[in-house]
Amino acid sequence: MRLLFIRFSSIGDIVFTTPAIRAAKQQLPSVEIHFLTKASMKAVTEANPYIDHFHYFDNNLDVVIESLKHLNFDYIIDLHNNFRTYKIKKALGIPALTYKKLSIQKFLLTKLHFNFMPQRHISDRCVDTLASLGVVNDGKGLDYFVPDTVQLKAEAIPTAHQAGYIALVIGASYATKKLPLKQLQDLCSHLKYPVILIGGKEDAVEGEQVAKIDSVKVYNACGKFNLHESALLIKNAKTVISHDTGFLYVACAYHKKTVAIWGATSPALQVEPYYPSTLGEQTDMYYNAIVTGLSCQPCSNYGTNKCPQGHFACMRLQNIESIATKANNYFITSN
Repeated sequence: MRLLFIRFSSIGDIVFTTPAIRAAKQQLPSVEIHFLTKASMKAVTEANPYIDHFHYFDNNLDVVIESLKHLNFDYIIDLHNNFRTYKIKKALGIPALTYKKLSIQKFLLTKLHFNFMPQRHISDRCVDTLASLGVVNDGKGLDYFVPDTVQLKAEAIPTAHQAGYIALVIGASYATKKLPLKQLQDLCSHLKYPVILIGGKEDAVEGEQVAKIDSVKVYNACGKFNLHESALLIKNAKTVISHDTGFLYVACAYHKKTVAIWGATSPALQVEPYYPSTLGEQTDMYYNAIVTGLSCQPCSNYGTNKCPQGHFACMRLQNIESIATKANNYFITSN
């Protein structure tokens, strides 16, 4: 059997698909797994041992379609479900199993604040897409793999952090998913242990401002490491604090205890931290930092550049001391 999985983006959403990919590879005899994603997302899956062949989309969908036509897939597993995947499915003309996007339910939740979302995580629903093939969730959680060629040298981080640190992911795809600078600074002030700031080049300047509160305790790694190297910083951390962004779910894949900070988005969208069932049942693995009692929250599936209400209460009213206390306790209790 030859399967074509499709998920174009983003980092977190691709990581959410990994239980479905792993379960299909391990449960379907002699299956051949192909994966199609954006070229810009190549690193997220390139080391995944459960994927046999990779295909990349870079602007020209017609070229991708032509390259796929001769491969004689038995099924398309559409885990993105948008116009582009519809075009691929129509062009290939083969059976397709399509992820239920729940667009209506998400609209009702974020715009009218009526919650009709099923109490089922997005990763579980990705696996559900394969139910007709007999694939079931193995309960082993998320995957993230780094190529063997990628290593972090000991001198890559300051000596003060090498005995253990808290990874604080300060970036996010939209402004309404991020704590304001002053609160990030306050959070670092309340953390008792060394901190490494994780983010991209676009977060470097803000990272410097955060690190100024204590240049010995706080190390700004934003923009200094690539995706895989940043993932290894997450892997080596004692615990992780993160906004709703891809590195939150990379942390889950490495079974790190996490503090998830929610603003415009919400666990109600069924995207909260996700762990192997054995860990979830036995251990306090994560804490959702969310301002309760806000009638406007969540206001978006993905976040926005400005607060629609103008008050940004979902982040401005976050209890920074509680977030720090939880992270400090996780640091102590982590392996």
